[in-house]
This record gives sequence, C-alpha cells and structure tokens, in this order.
Amino acid sequence: MKLQSPFHRAAEPLPAKALVPPVADATRVFDLIRHQLTHYPKPDALAHKVNGVWQKFSTQEVVDTSRTLAAGLQAAGVGPGDRVANITETNRSEWNFIDQAVMQLGGVHVPIYSTLTPDECQFILADSGAKIIFVSNDKLAGMVRSIQARLPALEKIYTYNLPPPGEPEIACWTELRDLGASLLREKPAMAQRLDELAAAVRPNDLATLIYTSGTTGQPKGVMLSHTNLVSNCLAIVPLMGGKPEDRAISFLPLCHIFERTLTNAYFYLGMSIYYAESLDRVGDNLREVHPDFFSIVPRILEKILERIVARGSELQGRRRQLFFWALELAERIDPEAPETTSLADRVQLALADRLVYSKWRTALGGRVGGIVCGSAALSPKLARVFWNAGVRIYEGYGPTEAAPVITTNHRQDGEHRIGTVGPVLAGGEVRLAEDGEILYRGPNVMLGYYQRPDLTTEVLDADGFLHTGDVGEFVQGKNGHQFLRITDRKKEIFKTSGGKYIAPQPVENKLKESPFIAQAMVVGEYRKYPAALIVPNFGVVRKRLAFDHGAAETLPEADEALAGLPAARALIAGELERINADFARYAKIKNFFLLGREWTADTGELTFTQKLKRREIARKFAAEIESIYADAGR
Repeated sequence: MKLQSPFHRAAEPLPAKALVPPVADATRVFDLIRHQLTHYPKPDALAHKVNGVWQKFSTQEVVDTSRTLAAGLQAAGVGPGDRVANITETNRSEWNFIDQAVMQLGGVHVPIYSTLTPDECQFILADSGAKIIFVSNDKLAGMVRSIQARLPALEKIYTYNLPPPGEPEIACWTELRDLGASLLREKPAMAQRLDELAAAVRPNDLATLIYTSGTTGQPKGVMLSHTNLVSNCLAIVPLMGGKPEDRAISFLPLCHIFERTLTNAYFYLGMSIYYAESLDRVGDNLREVHPDFFSIVPRILEKILERIVARGSELQGRRRQLFFWALELAERIDPEAPETTSLADRVQLALADRLVYSKWRTALGGRVGGIVCGSAALSPKLARVFWNAGVRIYEGYGPTEAAPVITTNHRQDGEHRIGTVGPVLAGGEVRLAEDGEILYRGPNVMLGYYQRPDLTTEVLDADGFLHTGDVGEFVQGKNGHQFLRITDRKKEIFKTSGGKYIAPQPVENKLKESPFIAQAMVVGEYRKYPAALIVPNFGVVRKRLAFDHGAAETLPEADEALAGLPAARALIAGELERINADFARYAKIKNFFLLGREWTADTGELTFTQKLKRREIARKFAAEIESIYADAGR
C-alpha cells in the first residue's frame, strides 16, 4: 500500500492552464472590484460582524456604496490630490468603501495605525495635510479631537459608528453616503462628474500614502501609485490559486501594505473577504468562516503553535505521548524532500495526520489551502511543522516601498522552499550588492518618500533600484529555480569587542524554535560576547515546571515572578546549551536575562508588523542588559 503525508498531497503542482482571466481591464485600484462585478458578482464580497451577526455586502453593494460615498466626499470638497486619512481598530468593510471612494475622486488615502500615540498621529496628519479623517469609534474620535486645533488642514472627523452626543464637529460616515445617494438621484450631472473624475485618474497617479512604522526615527510617507499597487496585485494573483468560490479571512491591519495588497488580489480573484472580530476572536471566526486562505505574520503563527503545544501539554498518559510523538515527527521530517522520506516515516505521518494533525486543521477552519506569511522572518522549523501537518505556509518578502511583494514562495511548479522567501516575482529584478544588500527594480517600486527627496535618494539609485537594507543570498531550488534567502537586516548586524560580526536574526529565529522561548533579542554590540534578552513562553514553561516538579499549585501566577524562578532559568539555560551547539564559538549566546512580560506593539517594543524595535528594547531594558555583563569574568 502506498502511503503519503498530507504535505505530499498538498504539494502537487497546479495545472499549467491560466488561473485567471486576462488582466488588461485593471489599471487603477478601484478597477479591481469592478473586475469582480463583471466576472464574479457575489452576495458576500465583504463581511464583518455587527452585534454578533455577519453583515454581508454583495459586490454590487460594495461598488454602489463606494460610489455614493465618493459623491458625498466630492460634495464635501474632496477632489484630486486631496488626502483623506483613516484609522480603524479592527478591519471592517467601511475601510474598503472609503479606500475605493477616495481613489475614484483622484484623492489620496492615508491609512493610520490605531495604536499610535496622539503625537504620532498628529505628525502623520500634519505631514500629509489630511483634509478629512475617518475613525472607527468614539475613543479614536476623541483622540483626534484632542489634536485637531493643531491641524489647520483637517476640516472634519467622521466615525464608522454614530458619533458621541454634543460633538458637532464629528459626524457618521453614513451622512456622506446618504448625501451622495441623494445627489446622484436628484442631480444627473453628479453621476457624469464622478465618471469624469474616475476617468481622469491615471495609473501613475499617487493613490496612497503609507507611513512606515519603522524601527527607529520618525515615520516616512511612502508614496504608492495605482500602478505600484495594481501591478503587485496582478503579479501575485496567478500564484495564489484562488477561486471565486473561495473565502479569505482577514485580521492583519488593513493599514499595512501586506494585507492591503492581498485584499486587492481577493477582489480581483472574486474571493469573499470575512473580517475577524479581533485577534482574540480569530480562532472562533476561523471555525465559523472555514476560510480557504489567509495571511499571517510569524509571531501570530508562533502563538498558534504555542497554544497547540500548551493544549498538548495538558493531556495525560498515552494521549500526551501521542501528541508529542506527532509534534516531533512534524519537526524532524523535511516535507520538501519526499525522496528521502522513508516508508516508515510516511506511514507514521499518515497515522499522525489521522490522529493529531487533522484536529489542528479543524481549528483553522478545516479548509485552509494556503497561508501567506510575511513582514518578518519565519523559522524553518515552524514552517516544517505546519507543512507536515497539511497546512501550507508560503513565505514572501518585500518592504512597503515595493508595495510590498518582491519575492514569494508559491505552489506552482514546485516553486517553494522552506527557509527562503521564494523566487522573484515576474516583472521584477533583484541584484545583490557587494555587501549582500538586496536591490530591487520593478513596476511596484514607490514614487518616493512624501516631501523627503533627501531620504528618497538614499534608497532609490539612478538606475531605479530600491536599496532595501536587507541582506540576502540566492540558493538553488528544484527545476533550476533561484530562491532568495534573507540573512539579516544590514543595519542590525553588529560587531563584538573582539571584532566578530554577529547577524542577530538567524540566532533569534533559532532561539524561538524552542517551545519554551516566545521572543528573543540578541545583544552584544562592542561587548565581549553575544547575549540575549528572552521572553519565556510562560504557559508552556509553567506546565513543564509543574510536570517536572509535580507542584503546579506552588508556582507563582504572575509571569514576572515565574521568570525569576531558578527553575525557569535552568530550563532556558538547558535550551541554550542545546541550541548553541549549532553556532560558531564567537556567536554562541553566553548569558541571558529572562523578562517578565511579552513585547507588543501596544507597549512599544514591536512595530505593527511584529518586528523588534531594537533601539527601543535596548533603551527600556538597559539595566537588564547591563546586569548580563556585570560579571566581567564571564
């Protein structure tokens, strides 16, 4: 009997036939939803929950609502080149209505993260010169009101919901929509004017300003044109394999270019988009929606596996043994080398799939055919686990300045390789500088940084190549394909006092492969040796200590107290000893400090795409870093 793992079944190449119709009918962002209306009109183009019930919008409703809102905005004075800002705490359909409406007028959409401080929001609103802002709730409306007096260009605040009483300066977005609907009914010339404005929008016109969160310094406004956005969308569409009957679930911020570009691709492919209620509710929403596709960042994927492992740790006896046998199997076997997988391992994978992995897939909705992962480095071990469990993780790469995809793994013709970010997209070109920096040229490269020609010339050279600041190398794959591997951030590589260069990302990724380590940052610039700040995976550590010592009730409830236990330090020290065996002597982590809380974007240690803000972490935990090196004799 011939047995195959779930990966082997999932990895069959797609047929060579075209996956989508010709793409010549979309040159501006708002053409993408019109393409869906022409080819795949559907009853649930967009959906989000209202009072616990899914509110669905058909393709026709999305197009009509965007048009009436555009009419209302035009009557409110928004025209070509005007900037309209938007802040939402969770993804909602209104975000897309605003995006489509603003661009139809030739305006510029400025999405802003909801977790920014008032001062940071003030900087973006002032720098962009936003004329109108939409916010998703009263709290955000109050925050904007508190800084409005210092923003002379900002004329009006609109909320997604009914505004708070006694605030005449704030209105609900539906007022604009209803105004527009009334004007279109009563004034035929308004429809003609909207058509003229939309027709006047050229592909190379500025479509959006995205202010990068960055790891240091003030944010920069990345200017992206319709061509930048649409070309990138259409380049990834054939690689996704999506079908009009498919569903996607969305929970990464729409204000980030990664999720926004995928949204554009979903529109073009005719896929339904369901917005999760919140990150805390993603698990429940996955089981409700049964998505075929979604995007993720490595930290959230790590958390999913951490929760799976935590539940496995609660099992007893044979069930516990079975769980960890299946986990070890998924970690060990290379899913991309079926020719080296023994018959015994294939039999075990099939059994593990029936008994264990199938439950993991059910927790993800039971139908997911692909997860695209980006924005930060993905651990190869983490990818192997999910691939062997029948969940395909396709890692891609690119900065906001490239709208954003430069390379991506995908399922056509075996063009995927774990540990890489895939081959270069069609239409783009990658060169590696002498120092390994990745240089990219393509139709998706930004127009420049808004009002900062000095910074623009630092990253865009005379030949049109974007200097990404990332360091990489090409590796050979199957069928002669070249895959890009990111080795580090150019500015993050540091030198020890002994003159040795340390690339922290590979070390950090290896540390995070331990089930007991949630987050890590390598330190040691101009120090005697590299060390690490480590955030334990508190739930797994707590269960392990309770299992080892048989005294769960004696463990402290507070994470900070748990991190201070000698037993917790001994557990992590053992993990470091095992992991250090893979590093050169000069790169071994020789000491560490256990922190008592997780790093988050809300507390300022991570960017909104979950990258480490190294300078901020080093500043906040300067005392802890000093304590690592206090013993000069180490």
